[in-house]
Amino acid sequence: MSFEFKIKNSQFKILKAAAFAACSIPLALLIYNGYTDGLGVNPIETITRSTGKWTLIFLLITLGVTPLRRITGWQWLIKFRRMLGLYAFFCALLHFTTYIWLDQFFDLMEIAKDIPKRPFITVGFASFVLLIPLAVTSTSGMVRRLGKRWQQLHRLIYLIAIGGVIHYLWLVKADTRKPLIYGAILGALLGYRLLAKWRVGEFFARRFALSPAAKEE
Repeated sequence: MSFEFKIKNSQFKILKAAAFAACSIPLALLIYNGYTDGLGVNPIETITRSTGKWTLIFLLITLGVTPLRRITGWQWLIKFRRMLGLYAFFCALLHFTTYIWLDQFFDLMEIAKDIPKRPFITVGFASFVLLIPLAVTSTSGMVRRLGKRWQQLHRLIYLIAIGGVIHYLWLVKADTRKPLIYGAILGALLGYRLLAKWRVGEFFARRFALSPAAKEE
């Protein structure tokens, strides 16, 4: 099922600017709360949790672009995916920077001990490292240069998103409702892709089985 909704280039530019502004709101609120002493009794924890949460949200929204595009038929949605992915990386970078700067004060020896010692940090760090090449290769030039390898590389986003959910789940320990909700959303998005891939494969298998060439064999 699809819904026809085509937009002109001028309209798309307005939509993209609005989306950019909307994506900037979480950071703007964080900065505002920082200047107005609204980060609570533990500002470092507030910043860490906020940037981590929005990293996961932007990852899920990025993964939601393709299913929404296929369901609605709005092909122009794909043009937002790069921007959303870069916002996810930016939030992840702020999340990691908060950890190494405000939490660990750039103590590299302590960081090196802490990453393998605490499993949720190990998974989070691994997910962040995997996100770096995706951000670096997000330009149009890199898409052309890598060709088919670009798509293979960017499938890492599935593993990164899974790692993000696990990182959050292992962090909270007690109240696991929020990470489980994120996990359910991620499961639905990945499940949709598997179902769509299976249906496409089944369609081509049937077409091949019914073709004259297949019958002659």
